[in-house]
Amino acid sequence: MSFKSLMAYQKAFALAMEIFHLTKSFPVEERFALTNQIVRSSRSVCATVSEAYRKGDYLKHFRSKLTDADSENSETQLWLDFALACEYISKQKHEDLQDQSLQVGRLINFMIINPGKFGVKDC
Repeated sequence: MSFKSLMAYQKAFALAMEIFHLTKSFPVEERFALTNQIVRSSRSVCATVSEAYRKGDYLKHFRSKLTDADSENSETQLWLDFALACEYISKQKHEDLQDQSLQVGRLINFMIINPGKFGVKDC
């Protein structure tokens, strides 16, 4: 099985791409501040989920990477709050993206709690 078949990866990747396209409309002065931060953190979620999957031979490494992915997901939620507060996105878009992020978080948490379902050998 490839990490690309993981639901957490797929949903995190889709969210990261939606955020990337959305940030193209952010003001240019935010390029190295909010835009860079939100794109980086959202991309890091799916990247770290893929790393966790490859660490499946070691339970502690698997869970550690997933905890990192969950932290990046929380950071993405924070940057979405800033985007809303700065009026770069609508309240409806904010709610939609937050809901997607919460769904990703639930999937990551499921992986942390159920490592055996993902081929982790140390559990």
